[in-house]
Order: sequence, then structure tokens, then C-alpha cells
Amino acid sequence: MWVVILEMLLALALLLFIVWWTMFSGRRRGERGDDDNGPDQGR
Repeated sequence: MWVVILEMLLALALLLFIVWWTMFSGRRRGERGDDDNGPDQGR
């Protein structure tokens, strides 16, 4: 039974790592600021 729980925790940790990696990949300082010009603000 503990093997199943360990596997579930490992899968959850892997999922959280993938989500974190895709959210912040390519950004030098984490989240974008609110003052960035988006595609709809240039009108």
C-alpha cells in the first residue's frame, strides 16, 4: 500500500515541477509585470 502512495506522491511532484517549469521558462525574473504592453494595450 505504501508503494502506491509513494508513486502517487512522485507523480504529483513531477506534475508540479512540469507546471512550474513551463510557467517560468524563458522569463529572466519570474512573472511579467503589469506595466508590460500586451497585444490589446497598443490600440
